[in-house]
Amino acid sequence: MSSTEKSQELLSELHVAYIKSLDTRRDDLEYWLTEHLRLSGVYWGLTALDLLNNVDALDREEVVKYVVSCQHENGGFGAHLRHDPHILYTLYAVQILVIEDAIDAVDIEKIVEYVSSLQDPTTGSFAGDEWGEIDTRFSYSALSCLSLLKRLDAVDVNKAIDFIMKCKNFDGGFGSTPGAESHAGQIFCCVGALAIVNSLHLVDADLLGWWLCERQLKNGGLNGRPEKLEDVCYSWWVLSALSILGRLHWINKDKLIEFVLAAQDPESGGIADRPGDVVDVFHTLFGIAGLSLLGYPGLKPVDPVYCLPKHVVQRIGLAERYHV
Repeated sequence: MSSTEKSQELLSELHVAYIKSLDTRRDDLEYWLTEHLRLSGVYWGLTALDLLNNVDALDREEVVKYVVSCQHENGGFGAHLRHDPHILYTLYAVQILVIEDAIDAVDIEKIVEYVSSLQDPTTGSFAGDEWGEIDTRFSYSALSCLSLLKRLDAVDVNKAIDFIMKCKNFDGGFGSTPGAESHAGQIFCCVGALAIVNSLHLVDADLLGWWLCERQLKNGGLNGRPEKLEDVCYSWWVLSALSILGRLHWINKDKLIEFVLAAQDPESGGIADRPGDVVDVFHTLFGIAGLSLLGYPGLKPVDPVYCLPKHVVQRIGLAERYHV
């Protein structure tokens, strides 16, 4: 079978091999220059492997041990050993441990204290870390993390919702802060957060759904905002929001599948941001997760709110409550 023909199907075995190889490249300078992505990479790789029906390709004991080593005294997790704690990496850590069914390996109460300490009691927004940067990504990360731990009671949910709604724009989308332009990544964060706290009725599903489906370009790929290039990762950020809103059928699924599959490396595995570029584990996960949302055969279903395999979300007792 030629490379061209192979790219018309998901190269699952090659992607599994690619993800397994990522921690063996310690002679490469790139490995050390991407230390700040280490915990993130474990989440991206492990989630992709689970969706590919190969979660055991990474040694569970080693994964859990590594995640535990990244937790700080204050309960938060850093991107790698001796990296400062941050809400993003704290969510990644919890997601990994939930996938591995090992959440009891860490101090849950300290995680809850850390996350709740990042909420501004006046505005309801969440900072990413002690330095105070505000972003709706952090609102999603906090609410997702606490939801997975069954501890949403630890924060002021109503104020968190108020802040998110202040970031809503005239086009139905959401930005990173009040007044910031709509962006598909931020839209996923805001729609996902509102879904977690049963507040999707605050979203104009038709208006936002239209904005999201307009992100599809002639080549089938999706972009994150108007006049930008297509990128495989938006196969997640756009599709997840459309799925939550019940508007997934508003895009051309076949053309998008064709675009994602064309971004695969037919020799070494992995998926790039667009056809012809260098692959990475970030785009590999979000390409696979997007295909899962589209019902691509052979993949486990992914939950559009938590970006975790649905069976994991169901195992911990979080039913699909979202609706519009």
